[in-house]
Amino acid sequence: MNKPLDGIRVLDLSRLYPGPYCSMILADFGADVLCIEDRRYAAEPAMPSVMRNKRHMSLDLKSAGGREIFLRLVRDADVLLEGFRPGAMKGLGVDYATLRVENPRLVYCSITGFGQTGPYRDMVGHDINYLALGGVLGNIGTGPEALPAIPGTQIADVAAGGMNAAIGVLLALLARERSGEGQYIDVSMTDGIVAMNGYAATFLWALGETLQRGRSMLTGKYPWYRVYRCADGRALSIGAVERRFWERLCEHFDVPEWAPLQHDEEKAPEMHAFFEARFAEQSRDAWFEELRPLEVCVAPVLDPREAFESEQVRARDLVVEIEKDGRRQKLLGVPIKLSETPGSVESPPPEFGEHTDQVLSSLGYDAEAIARLRRSGDVS
Repeated sequence: MNKPLDGIRVLDLSRLYPGPYCSMILADFGADVLCIEDRRYAAEPAMPSVMRNKRHMSLDLKSAGGREIFLRLVRDADVLLEGFRPGAMKGLGVDYATLRVENPRLVYCSITGFGQTGPYRDMVGHDINYLALGGVLGNIGTGPEALPAIPGTQIADVAAGGMNAAIGVLLALLARERSGEGQYIDVSMTDGIVAMNGYAATFLWALGETLQRGRSMLTGKYPWYRVYRCADGRALSIGAVERRFWERLCEHFDVPEWAPLQHDEEKAPEMHAFFEARFAEQSRDAWFEELRPLEVCVAPVLDPREAFESEQVRARDLVVEIEKDGRRQKLLGVPIKLSETPGSVESPPPEFGEHTDQVLSSLGYDAEAIARLRRSGDVS
């Protein structure tokens, strides 16, 4: 059965995590993704899972020969991804204005920290910086008197960068079906983080209240949306937001009189202390087994190893194994489940430049020409 993106050709010049995460989504659903890097400027090896299902070639875009090869690839491409600072692609002579002349149908996506415009466009940054400027980091933690807590996963890179870029690419490809023309996509990870702040925006603009970490519904203000330490030192999460879930929790712990007091701020400290003491009476997993059937929105707080080995993750095929060099390699699976045209993990992450000769051959270069390109340093 064909995949949704079969026949779509993607050139990925991005590095690190956001761009490769975007192209991973496209590759999982059938796109032919060719990653292009210059060996002299190769970044640290990307996380293996985001490189699966892709091809890789080494190419020097600063050389005349390398640029000619790249332009040949662009003429038949559908999508180009890049994650350099604003202006860098223009300096190489491969910006959107230049490449759209070569291929008017090209969808060209740039992923940067702050976007192509604005006073911060030329700043360098990483995930923590985008979270900070976007208003998310300032609302994560135990209280306003403590420093913000740094998330252990790259929210800006993955969600605000990679996922938004994938959405933008798919929208542009759909628009191209109607217009016949490609377009330019400007993805800013800070923009994406700001746009995630719907809860904080609602409170600010509707009620005039600025959320404080540890003092809002989503950061532990109330006992029904909180993390509790258990007898074994592990933690349990409770998310009994709806009234019926809170009522069931109160009934189970034999405090039904608290059911009408879900949002009572004066009573909250007493309720906090009560639940903290009760959850300290037995282990995390014991509490989960006890509360799970009651439908009170409960889940154990797992570390990554526990999460990858959990029965739910296994049942959803979110960890897969694939053969590479005679060994089985574990990779993260495909989280988007389509009933008729599902994505899949079919090939392991490529070695650096593994498909360079294959790509050059497909462009009409013979063995002698390829050897000459290698000697000149256009490819390596």
